[in-house]
Amino acid sequence: MTVRPTLEDIRRAPKVLLHDHLDGGVRPGTVAELARESGYGELPTTDPDNLRAWFEEAADSGSLERYLETFSHTVGVMQSAEALERVAYECGEDLAKDGIVYAEVRYAPEQHLRDGLSLGQVVEAVLAGFARAGREHGIRVGTLVTAMRHQARSMEIAELAVRYRDAGVVGFDIAGAEAGYPPTRHLDAFEYLQRENAHFTIHAGEGFGLPSIWQAIQWCGADRLGHGVRIIDDIEVRGDEARLGRLADYVRDKRIPLEMCPTSNIQTGAAKSIAEHPIGLLRRLSFRVTVNTDNRLMSGTTLSEEFAKLVEAFGYGWDDLQWFTVNAMKSAFAPFTERLELINGVIKPGFAQLKWSGTRPLA
Repeated sequence: MTVRPTLEDIRRAPKVLLHDHLDGGVRPGTVAELARESGYGELPTTDPDNLRAWFEEAADSGSLERYLETFSHTVGVMQSAEALERVAYECGEDLAKDGIVYAEVRYAPEQHLRDGLSLGQVVEAVLAGFARAGREHGIRVGTLVTAMRHQARSMEIAELAVRYRDAGVVGFDIAGAEAGYPPTRHLDAFEYLQRENAHFTIHAGEGFGLPSIWQAIQWCGADRLGHGVRIIDDIEVRGDEARLGRLADYVRDKRIPLEMCPTSNIQTGAAKSIAEHPIGLLRRLSFRVTVNTDNRLMSGTTLSEEFAKLVEAFGYGWDDLQWFTVNAMKSAFAPFTERLELINGVIKPGFAQLKWSGTRPLA
């Protein structure tokens, strides 16, 4: 009997997460403790429950720029190797508890140097935390090192990605406000990564439109698009018919993965609601869409909750959720053999068991 997935059941599904920021998913209690230990005195409150509410309210502004301001506090308490390792470990633990079997978590090493750490020490601390989470909770976490698009350290960070790629760094990214900071400003870093056969994704098509997506793909050679929501601007819908422009057609034909984060996209004004999110149309048109959390603290969400919202808005069933998950695993920066093993040995069997074990009929 076909059943509609519930949140409780979705948590049990073997899921894959490609777009999650380390500094956007810190536990509120950990933020408060680290602030106390490090002497960071800028928090709006030190009560964990009130702090969680503040982050969610401050992020829910409809502005990407205002949304990004909330990170000053989480980054502010992540300035020591011990703090970074703890946050990474807790991140891996939280993701594993949500049923995630493979994740790629990104962060900007250049933002964690305030108390004297080197770029390499930052990377090694984060890798140590995720390695411990993997041993204790059975989750595989790869990291993406991110360069801030308004700064000028992208080549340093790209070199860092290559230096640590055999130790757990699976790729590179640029992030930050899109408007006024096109990806082509970092073209030398992307060309270097291509020469080194390294993987990279680019935040594009969230706070800025089609030119950002076009540059990320055609000038910079991105393997994936972080968000990519504004690709909808190149699709004309008339009734049940959809006409794709040349860029949208190219993205679909080339199977370029879109790292979509529904709740976050609403908070930053990239989409009006879950029901109106472009993910519904893009899934119907068979773009390579993946579902992600972006910032679990600021958005007050988990990957399971993101899936549950899509089930509610679009009536998705287990086949749809498996489709999104397999898309994500196919698009991961893990080696091919590992991707295949997880798809065939973990993801498909896990979804099959959930699909056929339920008793609740679809409404």
